[in-house]
Amino acid sequence: MMVSLDKAPIVESGPAGPSYRRLRLKAPEVARSAEPGQFLHIRCAPPDRLDPLLRRPLSLHRIDPAGEWIEVLFRVVGRGTSYLAGLRPGDVADVIGPLGRGFPTDLGPGAKPIIVGGGIGVAPLVALAERFRGRGTPALVLVGAQTAAGLAALDVLGEAADELLVTTDDGSSGRPGFVTEALGERLTGEPAAVIYACGPEAMLQRVQGMVGTRRAYFSLETRMACGVGACLGCAVRASGAGPGYLRVCHDGPVFGAREVIIGG
Repeated sequence: MMVSLDKAPIVESGPAGPSYRRLRLKAPEVARSAEPGQFLHIRCAPPDRLDPLLRRPLSLHRIDPAGEWIEVLFRVVGRGTSYLAGLRPGDVADVIGPLGRGFPTDLGPGAKPIIVGGGIGVAPLVALAERFRGRGTPALVLVGAQTAAGLAALDVLGEAADELLVTTDDGSSGRPGFVTEALGERLTGEPAAVIYACGPEAMLQRVQGMVGTRRAYFSLETRMACGVGACLGCAVRASGAGPGYLRVCHDGPVFGAREVIIGG
């Protein structure tokens, strides 16, 4: 896997739904080698400062099929993401990537991809949906949030998906209820479905209990420091035999549904 340390010019910057921001960066070396599910480690301080010191891990939200640009999607929650939100076209971001293990996209004969996202967990799933669309096997995409303000990227998902189903817990957009309820209904009669999910821990736990014998892959969201597996700050419990813990940044962020104990 080729990893680049790059000075990436900002091409576009703007809102993506009520609560999120989207940055498009010109980064050909990253775009030409990246896989959906991988992430960038982005420096979130001006060139002449060291504060905030730690980089922020952001999923690759979209990957240009022509290999010129990439996008990241994020919610402004602190000083680092506030800095990123202030970047404008012409500014330059300091990025390392692509990092981590992405989603396996070999479906096998007759298999149908079903993508499930919750809140900001939709970030890495857009690149995945677009990859399947580009291969002629568009996915069923289920997206949920607590309220309409928590939804993001519905425009690009609507274009990439075979079918897009939206839920909110309070019914302020789409169907009222949890996205996992909609998933349970759609799994009926789909024994060969391959499930891809990213979202809150409680959502992933529910999905983990629903996959049965189907193949399923989860992208985990955790705090990271080094981003390359050295500090062990993002370790999660592994299930079954083998190492007791896995590093989300190095061994993931995508894991098979039976590889890790969600919330363990």
